Formats: sequence, structure tokens, C-alpha cells
Amino acid sequence: MNTVPAPLLAVENLCVDYHVRVDGQRAWLHAVSDVSFQLAGGQSLGIVGESGSGKSSIARALLRLVPAAAGRVYFEGQDLLQLSGRELRRMRRDLQLIFQDPLASLDPRMSVGDTVGEPLRMFEPALSAAARSARTTAMLEAVGLSVQHLHRLPHEFSGGQAQRIAIARALITRPRLLVCDEPLSSLDVSIKSQIANLLMQLQRELGLSMVFISHDLAAVRFACSHVLVLYLGRVMELAARDPLFSAAGHPYTRALLRAALPRAPRPARARAHVGLSGEIPSALRPPSGCVFRTRCAYAVERCAREQPALRRVADSLVACHRAEELAAEPPLATLAG
Repeated sequence: MNTVPAPLLAVENLCVDYHVRVDGQRAWLHAVSDVSFQLAGGQSLGIVGESGSGKSSIARALLRLVPAAAGRVYFEGQDLLQLSGRELRRMRRDLQLIFQDPLASLDPRMSVGDTVGEPLRMFEPALSAAARSARTTAMLEAVGLSVQHLHRLPHEFSGGQAQRIAIARALITRPRLLVCDEPLSSLDVSIKSQIANLLMQLQRELGLSMVFISHDLAAVRFACSHVLVLYLGRVMELAARDPLFSAAGHPYTRALLRAALPRAPRPARARAHVGLSGEIPSALRPPSGCVFRTRCAYAVERCAREQPALRRVADSLVACHRAEELAAEPPLATLAG
């Protein structure tokens, strides 16, 4: 009998809260609420949503850079949120992060060779200097740089080259999971495709799993096998890439896709329901019921009083009371081309 392998990463009911001050009073900001997903070895999950939707909070909670208020994060069966001290430090070699601003993430006083090789000193202290240098040089070459760059400082590099250095540093320990927090957003358009191609190539070669956070839906579509759509800290939709881009099941997902591809022709019946107007509400005062209802053309009275559960509709998991009606509309086939 065939058995389904356990996921590499399993997130269950993750919540992230922050203490903030509003008008001199302390208040709770619920950045992430009850988020769950799984990621198999070698797969990539894109997390998309507008600014303020909680994407980066998820990334940092996964890696224990901010505390989770509730939930479980299982990596190879171990709950990362329960680890501490030596156990957590040992696990970090398998869990690496690439930041949005590569230059800000690099120590300006350290050479490229020292920057990329530093994780080896921490996680493989028995490695000889010669072996460490060889590993560092090989990793630089794998990301498109060379031995000539070893002794240069970060300020001598372009943004794209600096991101290659950050990628080399993240991958030098051969991690199992790479979390990319907006890795392309600070780069020029021509460089974005180069870095996206590099990440895909390294994922195949190293057998990486990736959590890829981005505003760029085209990059997510290129780099990811599955997509999670987040709004105000809640999952609106979770699906494999192709079904999501061809027949999105949630009004918010469709609105994001239309905003990204404004020139695509719109089916007449769907034309009135794909717009996205106004700003995302404050997480300090989220709308009752469905958090997207204040911007949704499909909203009805039920949406204000009842939070929709994430449930399967067609090929997606969708949190929408009217998902079946949306699924019956003509598919947005133009978004898949």
C-alpha cells in the first residue's frame, strides 16, 4: 500500500500578535490569525497579499524571529515553537532566510568571503580553513560570482550581486527550507528574472523547499508550485499554482490577479466583481465576519456576522460564503496564458 510522505513543513493554526500603542494605550495587533498550510520536500509555496496582510510576520514566526501567540510549526515532525537553546540553534542550519534588502542584510565591514563562510564557522566548526574556503568559493560560483569577489566589501556590488551574496550565505549550510521574504522587490526588472531563475535552478539542484513571499504575482507563478493568498492575517485561498491562476476561487484572489494583469480581457459576467478599491483595513480594528467584506462586491449580510471557514471548492481551499457561485462564473482563463 502506498503511503503519503509526511510534509517537510506543517503549520497549524499559527497566530502572531504584536503589542502596540494607540493613543497612548497598549493594544494587541493581530498580524496573523489561524494560518495553516503544509509544504512537501522540494516544493515551493508562494504567499501573496497586499502590504499589511501579515506575510512577513509568517516568515519571521516560522524561523522564530518573532514569537508566535499560538499554533504549531512542525519541521520534519519537530515543533519549532517548542525548541529552545541548543536544539533551536542546531535546527537553524536547515532553516534559512533571504531578506528583501540584500545590502541591509550584509555586514558592511565584512568581506564577501567572510560573510558567506561565517555560517560554516558556526555550524561546522571542525571544518579546516582550506575546506571552508573551498566551500565558500564553490557557493559563490554556484550563484554566479567568482573567487575574484571574495575579498571585496558589500558596498562594491550592485543590488543584484548583493542578493546573490545573500543567497550564497543562506545556502552555504545546505538547508532544507529557504524562506524568501520579498527577495525581488528591491531589484530592477531585468535583474528580477535573473535572481528568480537562479533560485529555481538552486532549488532543483539542492532539493530545496521554499516559502516565497512576494507582491509580484508573475514571479510567484514562475517560482511556486502552490500559492497561499493572505488578507489581513487570514488565509483567503490555498491552491496549486495552475488552478489558482486559471480559475481563482476567492474574490480577493481574482482582484489581485486583475490588478497584476490589467490588460487581460474580462468576461462580461465577472466584470463588476473583480475590482479592488480602497485600502486594507487596520489589523487593530478588523471588520467583523469576513475580513475582506468591506472591499468585496460579493458581500452579503451573512458576511458581516459570520467568518467563513476555509473549505474545498473545486480545486482550491477557499474562505468565502459564496465560493460556489463564483466557481460557476466563466473561468478567468486569460490569467493562465
